[in-house]
Amino acid sequence: MSSQDIPEENLPAEQVDEHGHGAVALADETNPFADPGLPPHEPRIQDIDERAAKRSERVVAMLFTLSMLATVGFIASYVAIPRDESIFVFPLGHISALNFALGMTLGVALFAIGAGAVHWARTLMSDVEIADQRHPIEAEPEVKAKVLADFKQGAKESALGRRKLIRNTMFGALALFPLSGVMLLRDLGPLPGTKLRHTLWSKGKLLVNMNTNEPLRASDVAVGSLTFAKPEGLEEHDEDFQLQIAKAALMIVRLQPENIKDKRELAWSHEGIVAYSKICTHVGCPISLYEQQTHHVLCPCHQSTFDLSDGARVIFGPAGHALPQLRIGVNEQGYLEALGDFEEPVGPAFWERG
Repeated sequence: MSSQDIPEENLPAEQVDEHGHGAVALADETNPFADPGLPPHEPRIQDIDERAAKRSERVVAMLFTLSMLATVGFIASYVAIPRDESIFVFPLGHISALNFALGMTLGVALFAIGAGAVHWARTLMSDVEIADQRHPIEAEPEVKAKVLADFKQGAKESALGRRKLIRNTMFGALALFPLSGVMLLRDLGPLPGTKLRHTLWSKGKLLVNMNTNEPLRASDVAVGSLTFAKPEGLEEHDEDFQLQIAKAALMIVRLQPENIKDKRELAWSHEGIVAYSKICTHVGCPISLYEQQTHHVLCPCHQSTFDLSDGARVIFGPAGHALPQLRIGVNEQGYLEALGDFEEPVGPAFWERG
């Protein structure tokens, strides 16, 4: 049965409020798609019962407070939990305790802020639907005045000034939460100290062949050969092997002394045997390609090329500076040894490098 078939006295009476709620337009032959209008506004329990409004206010405040506690937990976890500690979490199994704690606390902090804002909007802010006519894009003075009036009305309806408990806890949650990001910036600071400036090389450390794991004698290095070496005492099963070898890996090349152009390179060598860092000064890739005739070494990542006969200076590619040279000599047993550490940091440049 259509609305036209219903007796007029049985149709619901129109109760139109100031916002247009309750207005009903019936379709007819001339206007088959009439605007049905907005349904009558039904007040929420919080609108008519102050005790219910107070309960909602406490729930919102509790969520904002929970966000603050979770943010504090995030910071405490970041500082207190070791990176290598693991825990068992069903059904995930053994996972990093630090990652789990950071994820949980950050998730709770974000969820609590969002849930508090949603509950606040749904229970305490005005829920009256307002229909507004379309207006031109340009902002007329009347429009600006209306926007300002609407903003003031919205601020008034949000009850932010009257609900001080919500306001204070929300400000506290929003003020504390960014500290999570600030704590993460800690890893971008100068915490490494001088670790990037020093390696395991020191005076008297033997040069050990990476392939045979035996100390190198001067007689083991032939002219035109390329040998990779590591410091004495560094073993592959060591927990920090990868960290240390990334700074201490060496290239050992033997040149004819008369082919060495750089005076310091010749002084730091032994009978034409030179030791240079294997770590490219562009982005830290291991250099592994050597050309005997030109004495050039090539990084396979981005083709930076260094001349080992001329202080390992850059002759091609994006590398910013020459490879650091390690000063070497021989001990009483004829083994090659370091005469100190590198004079400059190995690998790519970094912002605090002087």
